[in-house]
Amino acid sequence: MTQPSTREPSRQESSLRKPSTIGDSASFRSRLAMPAPVFALVLAVFGLGTAESVIAGLLPRLSEDLQVSLSDAGLLVSGYALTVVVGGPLVTLVTSRLPRRPLLVGLLAVFTAGNLAAALAPGYEALMAARVASALSHCTLFAISLVTAAEIAGPEKSGSAVARIIVGVNLSTIVGVPLGLLLAQQWGWRAAFWGVVLLSLVALVAVAVLVPRSRTPVRGDVGAELRVLRDRRVQVALLLTVVAMTGGFAAFTFLTPVLEQVSGFGPRSVTLLLFLFGLGSLAGGMLGGRLADRALMGSLTAFLGLLTLVLLAFAAFAALPVAAVAVLVAFSVLFFALNPGLGARILNSAGDRAPTIAVSVSIAAVQASIALGAWLGGRVLDAGFGLTAVFAAGAVLTFAAGVIAWFEWRAGLRPAAPSGSASSPDVPAAHSGRDAVLPTDS
Repeated sequence: MTQPSTREPSRQESSLRKPSTIGDSASFRSRLAMPAPVFALVLAVFGLGTAESVIAGLLPRLSEDLQVSLSDAGLLVSGYALTVVVGGPLVTLVTSRLPRRPLLVGLLAVFTAGNLAAALAPGYEALMAARVASALSHCTLFAISLVTAAEIAGPEKSGSAVARIIVGVNLSTIVGVPLGLLLAQQWGWRAAFWGVVLLSLVALVAVAVLVPRSRTPVRGDVGAELRVLRDRRVQVALLLTVVAMTGGFAAFTFLTPVLEQVSGFGPRSVTLLLFLFGLGSLAGGMLGGRLADRALMGSLTAFLGLLTLVLLAFAAFAALPVAAVAVLVAFSVLFFALNPGLGARILNSAGDRAPTIAVSVSIAAVQASIALGAWLGGRVLDAGFGLTAVFAAGAVLTFAAGVIAWFEWRAGLRPAAPSGSASSPDVPAAHSGRDAVLPTDS
């Protein structure tokens, strides 16, 4: 007769038999929690986003106070963006041999000094020089923040880590810019820059104290940094970013004119709707990060397909106010849900070889996409197709990006090449084990 087994259940078996309520609750709390080092990086990025965007609301005051035309004052915006696009990757390349934490502190110091110079600028030329100086640190600071947050979180949570950093940018639009404009209304445009200086100093101290030393060794080979840009996966990830972002920003650039002139909303209502758009962008960023951790390319493909349908719906139903509000919310969620996945794809494609330069180029590509999106929308209007046609044009590009993402997703689902044979084109042999851990292709 068989005796009952007295074997102790294994730890794995015990965990399977236990109710999952406690574990699920702890898992939920851990997802909500933000590690202190990541919070410090979010604070730094919040300052970056505020300094970059608040200037647009200060243009009338700057024009009057500095005695320049409004168009010349607008160059303070485009000059900053152009510096990020052209100078950002170069600064990243030059500083690639430096340890990350001291570099983060140094870049924040440069950024703080640039905004201090802007607050004290005696004239237009000095203000432009200060903006260029602070913009030089923007791209590299943002890139290293993303890479560092992903390293802290681990490869299986890189999507959520990217999402948290991008939340800092979203919050700068929803909270930072309005606060900066409030300071400017009370004490003049210089007060907005003083606010950024104070915020940057707090972020600098937080980064210096809270961010740990990088576990990744510093590489001295600049050629290796550049060679990562020749990798097919990195190139496709950059192409995907440019096509998707250009389509989305074409629509976003002309969102306010459509809401006013087509949907019929007044200026006050449009302000509330843009605030609602900002809340949707926060929700989209967190949703995109969660899904990127589970199925990176699959979620990107789905988001791009849905975004294409939403942009087409906006083009078709913008004249109906209720429908316009519903589509606006969907647009905000889906457009900003792309950011964590696109960032994680760049990180995953670069692996441990040269993630910072790859992310830096990606950030410059997003800045270029903003300009390309505005240019595309302008050409559509110049051709006489009307405001809603801009959304249809954006949908063409998001559909094209969705096709790229779908092909990359399907390529990643192919079985890995047998040991000793040629590597799959989707997973180059040069990549580290990090790529195999991150769930990118399901």
